[in-house]
Amino acid sequence: MTDTTGTTLDLGPQTEALARLVAGVTDEQLDGPTPCPEYAVRHLLGHLAGLAAAFRDAARKDLGATTDTSPDSALPDLTPAWREELPKVLAELGEAWCDPAAWTGMTRAGGVDLPGEIAGLVATDELVVHGWDLARATGQPYDPDPAALRVCHDFLAASVDDPDRGAIFGPVVTVGPEASLLARAMGLSGRDPEWAPRP
Repeated sequence: MTDTTGTTLDLGPQTEALARLVAGVTDEQLDGPTPCPEYAVRHLLGHLAGLAAAFRDAARKDLGATTDTSPDSALPDLTPAWREELPKVLAELGEAWCDPAAWTGMTRAGGVDLPGEIAGLVATDELVVHGWDLARATGQPYDPDPAALRVCHDFLAASVDDPDRGAIFGPVVTVGPEASLLARAMGLSGRDPEWAPRP
């Protein structure tokens, strides 16, 4: 996210947190449920791989197949080499958004043209929210990057009154005032912060 001083958000710590979660996924968990009703763990991981490549290329302004494809075009799945490929593309995403130029001008992601700053916000939201999804689905602790979490929360809070948010997020889940910032962000995204796989 750019501000009046031209500084940017370093997405590296959040991509590293997500890569640690990816490393903790077992083969036995791949077909398990996630907070995304239409996704098993394998589909969530496939979605993460696709969005990481798309937002990496959006940052680079390297527009093409990765940035033109809607995330809803097909149910995502894993490649055989996903354990090596997904951490690599996450690292590339973090590196690409370290370039201040990524946050300026116009770019494209999911087939939608949008300002670089907005693309960076969307990427941050995707990394934080789907990190929580993966952690919950696989029973792992989740410690998102604090700066990325704050940006994600504020981005989601700004969308509450947007009439088009229903196409992206579910209805807001109300949480108590004592809830953590992460729980409040997940509620704003339409997720139940208490979600857990059924035993």
